[in-house]
Amino acid sequence: MRVIAGSARHLPLKTIAGNQTRPTQDKVKETLFNILQDDIEDCRFLDLFAGSGGVGIEALSRGASHCAFCDKNRACTQVIRENLVFTKLSDRGEVSCADYRSFLKKIPEGMGFDIIFIDPPYHGGLEKEIFEELRESHGLKEDTLCIVEADKHTDFSFLGDLGFEIRRIKEYKNNRHLFIVRKEDL
Repeated sequence: MRVIAGSARHLPLKTIAGNQTRPTQDKVKETLFNILQDDIEDCRFLDLFAGSGGVGIEALSRGASHCAFCDKNRACTQVIRENLVFTKLSDRGEVSCADYRSFLKKIPEGMGFDIIFIDPPYHGGLEKEIFEELRESHGLKEDTLCIVEADKHTDFSFLGDLGFEIRRIKEYKNNRHLFIVRKEDL
């Protein structure tokens, strides 16, 4: 795993040993950031279920002003800190070792994110709970773009009832990215 572009371009990133995380593949990450290229500069980015922090570090490398990383695994948050130091991006990164619920509840008013990348464990059924928590969180602004990395069969039919809608879906070989926003009529 490496940083694809920006100030930390080509630098390799550490990952934790074993299969506790599922790092976003470089080709998938490159496609994602090609889609987001006009939205990254100076944005506030949240990498939720951050793993080794590859997606958030890519956002910082490409010009995001700030990235918060949240993962409940201490080994993951340690690797994220090491990756931030190695890429010289730690001054714009904030790492929290916390469950996503407690993290979202502690976001102060006025500190919302422009882009939230959500990569929960596949087949865990957390997606609905995450959007219920997000809906009540100060992390979500009116125009926040949420991107969920999910397996191709994950059901998102609940989104409309929670006030969200899918703007775009990008499918890959084994998974997909869903680009989700608040419904405009709210």
